[in-house]
Amino acid sequence: MPFTVLSAEFAHETNTFSQVHTGYDRFLARSGCLQGDAAIAARGHANTELGGFLEVAQAQGWRLIHVLSASANPGGPVTEDAFERLAGPIVEAARTHRDSLHGIALGLHGAMVTTVHDDGEGELLRRLRAVVGPDLPIAITLDLHANVTRAMCALANIIVSYKTYPHVDMRIAGRHAAGILHRAMTGAIRPVTLQARLPMLGETTGGRTDKGPMLDWLAQARAMEAGDPQVFAVSLNAGFAHADIPEVGPSVLVTCEGDLPRHQAFAEQLADAMWEARFAQLTEYLSVEAAAARCAAWPADNRPLVVADYSDNPGGGAYGDAPALLRALLEAGVQQACFGPMVDPAVAAQLQDVPVSTEVDVLLGGKTDPRFGGPPLPVRGTLRWRGEGLYTGDGPMIGGQQRNWGPTAVLQVEGVAVLVVTNAAQMWDLQQFKTFGIDPQAHRVVALKSAQHFRAAFEPISGAVIVCDSGALCGPDYRILPYRRVPRPVFPLDDGIDLSGWRAASAARNASTSSAS
Repeated sequence: MPFTVLSAEFAHETNTFSQVHTGYDRFLARSGCLQGDAAIAARGHANTELGGFLEVAQAQGWRLIHVLSASANPGGPVTEDAFERLAGPIVEAARTHRDSLHGIALGLHGAMVTTVHDDGEGELLRRLRAVVGPDLPIAITLDLHANVTRAMCALANIIVSYKTYPHVDMRIAGRHAAGILHRAMTGAIRPVTLQARLPMLGETTGGRTDKGPMLDWLAQARAMEAGDPQVFAVSLNAGFAHADIPEVGPSVLVTCEGDLPRHQAFAEQLADAMWEARFAQLTEYLSVEAAAARCAAWPADNRPLVVADYSDNPGGGAYGDAPALLRALLEAGVQQACFGPMVDPAVAAQLQDVPVSTEVDVLLGGKTDPRFGGPPLPVRGTLRWRGEGLYTGDGPMIGGQQRNWGPTAVLQVEGVAVLVVTNAAQMWDLQQFKTFGIDPQAHRVVALKSAQHFRAAFEPISGAVIVCDSGALCGPDYRILPYRRVPRPVFPLDDGIDLSGWRAASAARNASTSSAS
């Protein structure tokens, strides 16, 4: 008889400092909440965790019951209504098929916070365990920026995180997790997941895997996976620092069996390496004025200069409406430039009824919280394009997947073509510009909002890349954020932390919590 496996994808990276809660409508806006066969048709062929699950299912003859695929752009806490409407069907499907299930495979993020639960993934797993019991193997995939909790490790047997940033290995991670799950269902292995944690808000390089110390750590992880038959997955999680929750920060996971103390020691060794590299700095963060000056001086006969607004990255839960960089580009007189996205639903809606080629005056951006990135920018521009912002990616991250900016407009403001959108998302695919008549390769300067993912598609077309800090919500200086719930001491908010002492105190707290429960 074939194995029957329940699967689902349910992902959100939650910035608890954002004022904009993530409701069910925001899950619908990104790519829809796709059910069953519709999800498989839309995502099964693409670079998705579901695609990896399907590869193993087809190779091993599983009966795969896929419940849904849903994700929303990073933002504020997920509302209770949204969580229940998406977690509920997954748990109900497990209840319906409980007697025939051999395993569960879930594509999660690992940094979901709801208005009720600090650990959205842990809560989903807790509900599933209450239905299927303690013995059914559960495999989950996580984003490299997961804040992995003790509950996730206790409730999921198998955890596989992405090993790339920009994330281009979602399908590989799904295939890896599903392969381990198959072995667990046959009874050949009995995996558990061990964790080593650190008193840090985030891995100091942001988890970059294009250069820096993460490359060596990942090489060690892959070598252990390939060389130790008792180790099935090693995951290095950079953490997501914009979550003010008790279990935040980097971690190392080892999904394994057998000599657990030895495997735990390996996890601690990698965690120690992260700690020793905590002052590493891979990125130079320019002011918007300095970035604009470089743009103005960039030779016209070079390939485009790409300038990324790191701080207003919607991919980290920033609002995407900070006008600081655009203001600086205009003041510097930068020509042959494109800029996007400017997340401004009000202006995008206002421009939908305006004839193309009309000159208009608008107040652009800065409406959500002007403390982060500045107040609205008054501009006069010519409307070049307007309509619904549907596009299909063709790059390494979202190739073949359809996304939607919502009502969208392109406004030519002096020398800058500005992409104005309704739905927040970072730039990670050339089609996010090209679909709307903006060819990045035909511009001298490409200004965009993203921290790292843009590199997958935009770095190959660039003459150079620079990064700036516009003072928006996802800036690199965590010390300006009002953390209240993160356990102290923690780097970089506190100095002089003794790692061995911290670990001893943490172990004592965990033991006390376990005995009390």
